[in-house]
Amino acid sequence: MLKSVLIIAGEASGDLHGAALIKELKKLDSEINFFGVGGNKMKDSGLELIYHSDRMSFLGFVEVVKHLPFIKRVQNQLLEEVKIRQTKFAILIDYPGFNISIAKKLKQLGVEIYYYISPQVWAWGKGRVKKIKKLVRKMFVVFPFEEKFYKEKDVDAEFVGHPLVRELNEYNFLSKEELRDKLSLASDKEILLLLPGSRKHEVEDIFPQIYSAAKKISEKFNLQIVVACASSVDESLLREVVPGNDYKIVAGFTYDLMKHSKFGIIKSGTSTLEAGLLNLPMIIVYKANTLTYLIGKTLVELQNIGIVNILLGKTLLPELIQNDVITEKIFSEANNILSDSGKYISIKNELKKLWDLLGNQNAAQNAAKKIYQLINEKS
Repeated sequence: MLKSVLIIAGEASGDLHGAALIKELKKLDSEINFFGVGGNKMKDSGLELIYHSDRMSFLGFVEVVKHLPFIKRVQNQLLEEVKIRQTKFAILIDYPGFNISIAKKLKQLGVEIYYYISPQVWAWGKGRVKKIKKLVRKMFVVFPFEEKFYKEKDVDAEFVGHPLVRELNEYNFLSKEELRDKLSLASDKEILLLLPGSRKHEVEDIFPQIYSAAKKISEKFNLQIVVACASSVDESLLREVVPGNDYKIVAGFTYDLMKHSKFGIIKSGTSTLEAGLLNLPMIIVYKANTLTYLIGKTLVELQNIGIVNILLGKTLLPELIQNDVITEKIFSEANNILSDSGKYISIKNELKKLWDLLGNQNAAQNAAKKIYQLINEKS
């Protein structure tokens, strides 16, 4: 009988997708005990938290190096739990630096490893594919091109759909009027939506520049500035970084805001895909620690960093990276789109293609069924 499964998700998006996967696995076998690393959503779905993912949100090479003693301590405790519980199966969700590192140690303990939501090794870490091939029983990927990429490298991989598709299909959206009433927004101005990131250092590095540009954009195009605050960021940090009352901070309602906004300035990551699926023209911004960026630049082989552009195979949405995340360039890119109604409509039409590219599957359900089947073959 299957008694326990280790599951590790180190970031907010992984917590969301991990929660859905746990729920689907619980439907198949309510007796499975899940333990490991995740957030509140995974905890609510039945995960016994050994560590909360809020404590694990490092980004980039330099940030990880700073936290190596803590990372080692977390890994050692998880491995000890695996031994005590005699755990034979683990599910890893994205979060490559930590997960690929612990996968080697889990493999040595005889744990069979499944990976749900691949790290972006196709972009920057192709050397890690060899490790994945040695360590992981099967990859369950959420982009169709990932299945092709892995199979060409002789790694067992299967496209199960993207979890955002079902999530957005099932989301109960507010109407534009309901959103305005609920958030006390001006009825005579469209929304300029800012998402400066889900980590403290991202907000500190990115928010001042995108706000400064947003102020100019809002004045020219009669827009109101709304900042979507990630659950992992305290609203006081935003006010500390950018004082003033000429922008509104909203916690929650991010999908509603994406659906009903005129334009977005969004930090590169899952949020850009969410916004793209909700048909929001935007500028993608990204800024990291200088050393992290320089190291990463030597590894990245793709022309684009935004997943929307990667999926569409072209630079549909402007991408401003590192030293280009400045007021003048952000304003210029936004002005080019908002001043040209034909260009604006063309972008919205191109974004609609994302739904066809990702399909209409229930990713968590598909992955759960396949993982459960493979686990039972071994039990």
